[in-house]
Amino acid sequence: MALDKTTVAKIATLARLDIEEDRMEALAGELSGILDWIEQLAEVDTSGVAAMTSVADLALAWREDAVTDGGYADRVLANAPESQDGCFLVPKVVE
Repeated sequence: MALDKTTVAKIATLARLDIEEDRMEALAGELSGILDWIEQLAEVDTSGVAAMTSVADLALAWREDAVTDGGYADRVLANAPESQDGCFLVPKVVE
């Protein structure tokens, strides 16, 4: 896919990049090369390849799914400017 200077200028505007006019032609060539490479990747047949989320074969550490309060309510509330009955006390914002 070949990009021209006008398209590169539009992309730069959308990305809020300030690119000098003399760099537009070179940047158009670089971006066109990147898009050509992406098109080549799209042509690769991946129908027999299993989906993966990482190149490293990692397993998650499993733990029991239990709900806890952390056991630190008093230490957490010590950081609050005000608290009442084990809860943060905040100013009323709706009348």
